[in-house]
Parts: sequence; C-alpha cells; structure tokens
Amino acid sequence: MIKAVWLGLILVAASLVAYGQEATTDFASLLRQFDYDRNAPIDVREVGREQRGDVTIIDLTYASPRGGRVPAYLVVPSGHGPFAAILFGHWMMPGSPFKNRREFLDEAIVLAKSGAISLLIDTPQVRPGFVAEKDEMRKAVQDSEVARQQAIDFRRGLDLLTARPDVDHKRIAYVGHSFDAHVGGILSGVEKRIGSFVLMTGSFADEEYVFDPENAEMLKVRERIGEEKLRAFFKNYAWDDPSHFISHNAPAAVFLQFGRQDKPITEKMARHYYEMFAEPKKIAFYDAGHPLNAEARVERDLWLAERLSLPRPVDKAALARIPELK
Repeated sequence: MIKAVWLGLILVAASLVAYGQEATTDFASLLRQFDYDRNAPIDVREVGREQRGDVTIIDLTYASPRGGRVPAYLVVPSGHGPFAAILFGHWMMPGSPFKNRREFLDEAIVLAKSGAISLLIDTPQVRPGFVAEKDEMRKAVQDSEVARQQAIDFRRGLDLLTARPDVDHKRIAYVGHSFDAHVGGILSGVEKRIGSFVLMTGSFADEEYVFDPENAEMLKVRERIGEEKLRAFFKNYAWDDPSHFISHNAPAAVFLQFGRQDKPITEKMARHYYEMFAEPKKIAFYDAGHPLNAEARVERDLWLAERLSLPRPVDKAALARIPELK
C-alpha cells in the first residue's frame, strides 16, 4: 500500500508551483496547517440509534471545518460517567467490508462495557459524494488534503466529545490503523488533548521512505524524477509527513503495533519509527500482516484500559471473538 501511495505522490513534485504550495518546515508553521474555527457550530445531527445490551450506538453526522459532513458512530456506555473517551480511525483496504468506521465498532462496544465512550469516523475517501482524482498528480495533492481534513475532522470530533458532560477531558485516547495511523502520527504532535495513542501498521517518515538507499524501487523513482524535484516536494508538503510531528508526542504515550508479515514495513523500519517518537512509548510485533490479529486487539485494549483507568475489566474473550479483518 505504501508503494502505491508514493508512486502517485512523487509524480506531483514536478508541478509544485502550479498548485501554489507554500514551502515551510518550521514546526509552528506546520501546526498552523491544522488550525480550524473552534467556535463554529459542530452541528451534530442524529441519523439513528441502536441498543446492544446496555451499550447505545448513535449514528450521527457533524460539520467538517473543511466542508461537508462527517459520518460517525458514537458508542455510549450505560451510566452517567465521567467516561474516558476514544477516537477510532479505520484502515481503507480496497474490497474490505470494514474499510470504514465499522472496523472498530465491535471493539468499541466491548470497551464501552468497561466504561469508555468512543467516536468512530469515516475518512473523506469513503464518505458519500467523494470523487477520487483520476489524474495521478492531482490525486497526489488530493490525498494530502484528505489527510489534513481527516486530522482536522478528528480535532472537531474531539470538540464534540469534550462538549459532553459525561466525558473526562483528562482520559482521552486515539486508535488509528494504516492511513489513520499516519493521521494519528500527525495528531500526536498537533492535538495535546489526547493523552494516549495506539498506531497500527503505520508509516511515519515519508521522505525517508522515498530516499531509503536500500529501496531499489524508490531508487528507480529518484533516477526518473530527479532528487531535486523530490526534495522540493517534501519541503512543500512537509505538513503531510508525520516525521515532523512524532517527536513532539510527549507527554502523550504512544503504542506502535506492527505485523511481521506486513510488507513493505520491515521490522527495521518499524523500530526506526519507534526511535523517532518521544517517551513514553511502546512497540509490539505480531505474527500477522497489515490487518494485525486478535492478539494485537487484546493487547492494545488492555493497554488502553490501563492508560484510561477504565473502571471495569476488559472482556478479553469478547475481543478474541471479533472476526479478523480481511
């Protein structure tokens, strides 16, 4: 998946001026790329609700600061709180029935029974009306803008959660898989209301990936496009490279999860990402591919339960029964 993304992204390098990007790698300037109007109405609209035992699932939408509506599930425990809160961001594996907010729904229900309220949002790519650019260069720009929108939409979702009287502002976590691990890497440096991050099978140093001397495929790309144009691209789109943000995660804790069979994220690469984050941090590898597995699910939720001081034990058997991702 990373290869496909970068083969598209790098082609935009030759057209940076045409798209009017402003080059900057100053951290304060990078942070401003994710600003939004905190005073604008969130405009929550309930679409429907479902009861699963004593857990309520609310289907809703809210206004995106970047335009349009954000489809989301709000999974609410029984009782009055205050509840710990978790933001969930899904993968986007083509062909998977769980390439949307449904990926973590069963997991959020189990955690609700332990006392956590969760917000699960769809990425812009799977929302109604999204049309992917067909031109490769324009799609590269669109992909970066989508990542920025998703990060801002999560920040707005956090506003939605913290506006509720039953949410404990000091116990907030984020879980992101694949694309949303990339977004979570950015948020770890941007959004200081989140105290715990679980980032699953993510890539966190895009420029390094393209210029990796051991990557034969990227060598061919560098020879074809030219290193100068590629460096210009990464300077102009620095705000979409998590490497500029992940060293700023503290005081939030980060738990990185990787699959030993997940290519092209090698264990060497994963351990390098781990070193780039600040303490406190944790890393784990599983006998799995990009979807990870039940062992990873149980381990991250036990870690979250401890980090968030959930009042009731996590049902490990229920987590293990959740179907594996495909």
